[in-house]
Amino acid sequence: MGILGKKVLVLGLSKSGIAAAEFAKNQGAQVYLTEGKKVSEENLPKVERLKNEGIKVEYGAHSDEFIDGTDLAVTSPGIPPHSEIIQRLKRKNIPVISELELAYKQTDIPFIIITGTNGKTTTTALTEFILSKKLNVKACGNIGCPPCSIANEDLDYFVCEASSFQLEMSPSLKPFISVWTNFTPDHIDWHQGLENYFKAKAKVFLDPQAPKYSVLNAKDPKLLEFSHRAKGKLFMFAGNIGDNCCYEKNGEIIFKQDGIEEPIIKLSDCPLLGEHNYQNIMCAIICAKLSGLDNHTIRQAITEFKAPAHRLEKITQKDGITFYNDSKATNPEAAIVAINSFNNVDVALIAGGRDKNTDLTEFCEAIKKHIKTVILIGEATERFEQNLKQNGFDNIIREKTMQDAIDKGIELHPDVILLSPACASFDMFTSYENRGEVFREYVLQRV
Repeated sequence: MGILGKKVLVLGLSKSGIAAAEFAKNQGAQVYLTEGKKVSEENLPKVERLKNEGIKVEYGAHSDEFIDGTDLAVTSPGIPPHSEIIQRLKRKNIPVISELELAYKQTDIPFIIITGTNGKTTTTALTEFILSKKLNVKACGNIGCPPCSIANEDLDYFVCEASSFQLEMSPSLKPFISVWTNFTPDHIDWHQGLENYFKAKAKVFLDPQAPKYSVLNAKDPKLLEFSHRAKGKLFMFAGNIGDNCCYEKNGEIIFKQDGIEEPIIKLSDCPLLGEHNYQNIMCAIICAKLSGLDNHTIRQAITEFKAPAHRLEKITQKDGITFYNDSKATNPEAAIVAINSFNNVDVALIAGGRDKNTDLTEFCEAIKKHIKTVILIGEATERFEQNLKQNGFDNIIREKTMQDAIDKGIELHPDVILLSPACASFDMFTSYENRGEVFREYVLQRV
């Protein structure tokens, strides 16, 4: 769909909103950007820049002047489908799409879409790192930059981390490869139900948006069941299933295509820790092989890769204690993955924050198997302590600040101090990144 001369309304002064507005303007559209909130002082220069580029901008409300006559609206991930502005647009029969969809519709660059509740950022970063050894690729979406900001570049692929929010509003996106790392409950309020959350992600594996290749997790019961419905040539990872898969055998990751097995890398040569990271590596291997890369290049790239910040990131090792920052674990399922990465070592876990009120039974069971001491901080402390005790775990310490928790952990002298909060960060920090930075800086200061 061409947008030359069309009126395009962009919702939100977010990074993706600004990228969509500037891209649409460069494509010859008449662009209006509407932001429902008041604009902070630090964002005023962005508003002025957009206006200087010929983009009309309003903030503090969504006026009829901006909405009326719109041919296409582009929404930001933070605006849920049931919001008042989206409903107004739908009543006027104005199509609403994501910034991701806009880039897809206006370019010929193939998309490698990587989605999932957990693990998609590491998988996206690793896939980009491997492919970049031979191809011109860039990570985009929830990691890196919005696709619209690089849509005019000469790229072989977009390697795009895509959230359920973006996929929900991308009705024609048809990827080259669609990867689904795992599925656990999250964002239920945004999607107004767990099934809607699942359907939002499932779209890019089913007709009419089916990819050339579908890549699914064999160890996830929901995705294993879904694999029988997924379209495109199917590759499973984390299990030796069928003729096309990637799995671990005798301490090596094996890639199998059309029944032919190829050993890629030994687990002992992988720099990323834990079963979940081996799964992320398998996903990236499949994407690299399907993009034409050779085994030597893939193996070498994996050994050179460093984990993204805040995702089971090794900070330092001092006086027998290794410190890991897993601040990105904003739900219990993500924290379980990190917790399960440690066996037969003394681990002090720092957890807590703003509670998402999800079930903690499996989280408590993982702690009982792998953790010696739990140090709780934040708003969730009361419920977490109550659930841990109900599930038979009593070695719990309460602290008021992150710094106090780290001090207490060092005092206990475990083998590992792991920050994996299982909660959102907004009770004490501005973001999970801010929480992780505070952890890192204080650890380095202490040791």
